[in-house]
Amino acid sequence: MFYYIIAFLVILLDQVTKWLVVKNMRLGESITVIEDFLYITSHRNRGAAWGILQGQMWFFYVITVIVIIGIIYYIQKHARGKMLLGLSLGLMLGGAIGNFIDRVIRKEVVDFVNTFIFSYDFPVFNIADSALVVGVGLLMLQMLREEREAKEKTYGEDGTHHS
Repeated sequence: MFYYIIAFLVILLDQVTKWLVVKNMRLGESITVIEDFLYITSHRNRGAAWGILQGQMWFFYVITVIVIIGIIYYIQKHARGKMLLGLSLGLMLGGAIGNFIDRVIRKEVVDFVNTFIFSYDFPVFNIADSALVVGVGLLMLQMLREEREAKEKTYGEDGTHHS
């Protein structure tokens, strides 16, 4: 249940921030948060990351439903007792649903976090995107952890094979 609460909080924060941007900013308007680094910029995206696959809404609907079903399955079957796995899946679930809501209701995703990293204008993103990236990162850590634990069972901490 805890992992679904994480997903719900991501969805809530994502949708509230997007609503604030849509209601209070003109498309393309930008507010400086930290000069030359962080801006709130009202942007829309009809594709995926970096604007790829623009206008392919049915593709995104189908893929997102499959991803959501897969994440829920993994939460139900594999996350019990694995906090890092459950947290990563909860973040990914919230992120996937957050952007899915935009695609269904607005036919585009509202993005607003605009960063410049070493003068590179990183693509504008949102809370759902952030949750997805952090969730995938935590999932990778969980997978590395499980791999290390499996090797320790097989070879022991001293590196010798145990039968």
